[in-house]
Amino acid sequence: MSTSLTIQFVSDIMCPWCVVGLGNLNKALDQLDDSVTVDLTFQPFELNPNMPAEGQGFREHIIEKYGISEQESDQNRAMIQSRGKEVDFDFNFTDDSRMRNSFDAHRLLHWAATQDKQAELKASLFKAHFTHNQDVSDYSVLANLAASVDLDLAEAKAILEGQHYADEVREQEAFWQQNGISSVPTVIINNKYAISGGQPAEVFKSALEEIMAKEAE
Repeated sequence: MSTSLTIQFVSDIMCPWCVVGLGNLNKALDQLDDSVTVDLTFQPFELNPNMPAEGQGFREHIIEKYGISEQESDQNRAMIQSRGKEVDFDFNFTDDSRMRNSFDAHRLLHWAATQDKQAELKASLFKAHFTHNQDVSDYSVLANLAASVDLDLAEAKAILEGQHYADEVREQEAFWQQNGISSVPTVIINNKYAISGGQPAEVFKSALEEIMAKEAE
């Protein structure tokens, strides 16, 4: 008999560990196969809500935000790239890589959820930002990414230019912060259990099995 789980993946497009966490969560769910039925949605979180339109160089941002050295920053990059390979994701860090403002991407993801295209758009945004170094705060880039997952191009442009879903995204962000989430990824299961960080697949699998057993009691 299959167990039904509601999974809310709280994350930011700018977060490399969210890519790793999502990849390993999906691996764990594949391993659980028919024993689980999942309703997975993506919830907004901004690591840098005050990021200016021009963004900031990735290395400069990490050194400034976390107070680490350039060498430590490079070591972190290498570790993230290695973890990315484990989930078949290519982190293509270059000297031109920039952190961006992700608010408009979250607005587009909110709309994509109403079209049953949220997971596809999320994957497309991660790849655009981390693999292709595209500016995912740019409206034309965002609209074209929406179109690439079979969302309506004209509607995507209208949503972005009209500031649609801004209030909804801010309300969701505030909700998660008020409920104690201060880092991402955080995976909320059945509104009761939380798994934090870009965990390995086996950690997700073990945690999910434990939750499924509890839910079956």
